[in-house]
Amino acid sequence: MARLLIVSNRLPITVRRGPDGLEVEASAGGLATGLRGPHERSGGVWIGWTGLTEELPAAEARVLAEQLSELRIVEVPLGADEAGRYYEGICNGIFWPLFHYLVDQLPLDLGGFEVYERVNERFADAVAAAARPGDLIWIHDYQLMLLPRLVRERVPGARIGFFLHIPFPSSELFRTLPCREAIVQGLLGADLIGFHTAAYMRHFASSCLRVVGASTEVDHIQWEGRPVRVGVYPMGVDAADFARVAEHPDVRRQAASFRGEEGVRVLVGIDRLDYTKGIPRRLLAFERLLLRHPELTERVRLIQVAVPSRTNVGAYQEFRDQLDALIGRIHGAFATPSWAPIHYLYRGLSQEDVVALYRAADVMLVTPIRDGMNLVAKEFVAARTDEDGVLVLSEFAGAASELAEALRVNPYDVEETAQAYHRALTMAPEERRTRMRGLRRRVATHDVHRWAQGFLDQLERIPSTADPAARVPSPGAALEAARRRLTAAEFLVLLLDYDGTLVPFAETPELARPDPWVPDVLGRLAARARTEVHVVSGRPWQSLEAWLGAGPVWLHAEHGAWSRPRDGAWARVPLPSLEWRDPVRRILAEFTARTPGSLVEEKTAGLAWHYRMAEPEFGASQANELKLHLSAVLSNEPVEILDGAKVVEIRPHGLHKGRVVPPILERVPPDSLLAALGDDRTDEDLFAALPADAVTIHVGDGPSAAGLRLASVRAARAFLETLAAAR
Repeated sequence: MARLLIVSNRLPITVRRGPDGLEVEASAGGLATGLRGPHERSGGVWIGWTGLTEELPAAEARVLAEQLSELRIVEVPLGADEAGRYYEGICNGIFWPLFHYLVDQLPLDLGGFEVYERVNERFADAVAAAARPGDLIWIHDYQLMLLPRLVRERVPGARIGFFLHIPFPSSELFRTLPCREAIVQGLLGADLIGFHTAAYMRHFASSCLRVVGASTEVDHIQWEGRPVRVGVYPMGVDAADFARVAEHPDVRRQAASFRGEEGVRVLVGIDRLDYTKGIPRRLLAFERLLLRHPELTERVRLIQVAVPSRTNVGAYQEFRDQLDALIGRIHGAFATPSWAPIHYLYRGLSQEDVVALYRAADVMLVTPIRDGMNLVAKEFVAARTDEDGVLVLSEFAGAASELAEALRVNPYDVEETAQAYHRALTMAPEERRTRMRGLRRRVATHDVHRWAQGFLDQLERIPSTADPAARVPSPGAALEAARRRLTAAEFLVLLLDYDGTLVPFAETPELARPDPWVPDVLGRLAARARTEVHVVSGRPWQSLEAWLGAGPVWLHAEHGAWSRPRDGAWARVPLPSLEWRDPVRRILAEFTARTPGSLVEEKTAGLAWHYRMAEPEFGASQANELKLHLSAVLSNEPVEILDGAKVVEIRPHGLHKGRVVPPILERVPPDSLLAALGDDRTDEDLFAALPADAVTIHVGDGPSAAGLRLASVRAARAFLETLAAAR
């Protein structure tokens, strides 16, 4: 196994001050349990924050550093103010409620993102300092969503995984974030991104398409010349350990004590005190149960454990007050001198007490209004070695996609939830056992160790981006060598695509007008001694003339249908019959009418259907349907259908950018060096027509036969800028 670097906001330890100074104890959380084995076996390091915000005296800091080093742990220190703004202000004040669909909990001002960026930068520096060639780097959760990209910039050859432990919201909700582009681009720095459910994965893919225009496939997202794999990896629990604890005699005695007197049925809820967990609605459903079934008075009891969480956050303080008031109301309405309907515990419990409660429960209530997975449901199942008990589970918990034998409820429907409680309480013993046996088989098989190993096995199979076969941007040394070769050429011919190479794609053709940089750099390149600059575009000649006609460059429009020498006149090549245009024009008009945001661009020789402004998923679906329809209609016509960047283009056979190359070769000196930059399928024709010693550079995502690759328009412009500045 490759060495593993695990990166999480909090380390798998707790640091507390004891009578003899600072003490370091191992944490018992699900992530710590699942990754402890890979951490030990791989000899890697775990990078994160200890939770300390105070500045330690030098002697204590030295002792703590030694203890952490022995555990192969690297600390990323955070100060009190920084931790408060990053962790409470951004992570838990903005990302947590938004990703859980609770927009009413968002502050009015969603600013302050710069502190989140600074902390992620600091984590990236720590990872880069610890990384070695061949390492696997596994980053965890919403506190570090910028980190994959930052690590890739610092450690280009690393294999980087990311796992999101909370839901990923629908794209409509995610797009309300002011920092949405940075988050998506940060996550796409990974090689493999894991989610608990297929729904979260679909939401992320949709957001990538809508926010940054990344093309999405079934199992990957194409970004900056490489595939970013996405997958579903439902996290489990250490089922064997929970079963072992549940069978301990002390735990079984404690469970009997929690059950209390004979004949009283016990419902149990164990949650962090968090507004995502659905505790108020759970209590309302319990109240409805008592109203609908008065015979249950003094025959049923709800034990609700609420573990304190984020106690210094105002929203959580208000939530606790709301909960206290609701419990008081239910007690006032239903309690008798000998019976309290709700036993409420506002504190954390030991693992033994938690497992004893799992064993004591006739019915386990796991009813969050939104939850990434919810491991409480799986812990309950793992602890029920007696194969008894009923799980009532919210359909909005990630675990609901796996635990089919649970009674699933919509927690927003109080009446339905109350009915589910009653069904669980009155379920026949044989049905209870049948359901629990099915749940236990699944939880025992897909435990936390299988989750961790499955993700790491997939990450290890991904080729390193340092592998020459990987489709990634060319290293700086290769690009610098190409620049030196171009600079030293006896005679240089540059052939440059326009859209997606010199300028970013625009929403409509009319908005693709160049910024001042384009004519400036083209002019400086053309002014170099023994250099000729050509712009080879699919744009109509009228557009190129209006935008670049005043400059000292050669222009080629409509994929070579029109050409204009430097300071010369436009000339058109002979064209075949264009009788196919009218029926195709009618088809494109029909698709435009039923695809809002799409439009038709007419050219001398061809037609183009643009859908960049259409709703992304619908536009892509319509484009696929259009291509199929046109393929059937034009099967016997001398035309070809090109699939471009949010455009479907129809043009005559043989009319392509490669046609501009032979006339150039006939005219320029025999020792000329030709170089071409382009971004899409039409530029592959240009690359193919060039001499074998030409320099070919593909810009952006997608397959290409080019010898070099640049990540984006921004990178292409930077490359041309250095070339223009070279003497």
